Amino acid sequence: MGRPLVSTFALALALTPAALFAQAAPPAQQPPAQQPTAQPPAGQQPAAEAAKPAAPKLTFKSNAGMLLVQIKPDQTAAFEEMITKLKTGGAAASDPQVKQASQVKAYRSAEPGPGGNIFYILLYDPATPGTEYNWLDVINKTLTPDQQRDPATREMYTRYAAAVASMNILNLTEIK
Repeated sequence: MGRPLVSTFALALALTPAALFAQAAPPAQQPPAQQPTAQPPAGQQPAAEAAKPAAPKLTFKSNAGMLLVQIKPDQTAAFEEMITKLKTGGAAASDPQVKQASQVKAYRSAEPGPGGNIFYILLYDPATPGTEYNWLDVINKTLTPDQQRDPATREMYTRYAAAVASMNILNLTEIK
C-alpha cells in the first residue's frame, strides 16, 4: 500500500528538475494547425486556468506530518546538504508558505535500514494542509531566476533526487 506512493513520489522527485528547467527553455515551434481553434486574446488566459494554482506534489492532510526517508548510504552528504539548503533558504524567504515548508526537524537514525540505506525522519510540526513540502520545489522558490537557470543548480537537483531510495509520508494527529 505504501509502495505506490513511494514510487510515485520518487518519480516526481526525480522529474522535478527536468520540469523546472523545461519551463526556462524557449518554446518549440509547432507546425501550423489545419483547423484554427478558439484561443483567448494574446496575454489572456481563461479565468478558470488563471485562478487555478498548481496542486502541491507533496503535502500533508493534517496539522503535523512526518516523512520516513531512506537515503542511499553513499548519498547522505547530498541529502544533508539539501536539508541545510532547505532550512537556510526558507528562513530567509519572504513567502510565508516557503518559510512554513522549510521549518523541519530532521533526524538521522544510527541504525542502517534495508540494503544499508540510512533512515531519516523529517518532522513537520506544525504543518499546513495544502502547503507544498516537496524539497526541490521549496528550494527552487528561494532561488533567484539566474540561480534557477544555472546548470550547477540542475546538477544539484539531480544529485539531491538521486540520493533518495524511498520515502513514506505520515499524516499525524496529536493525542491529548
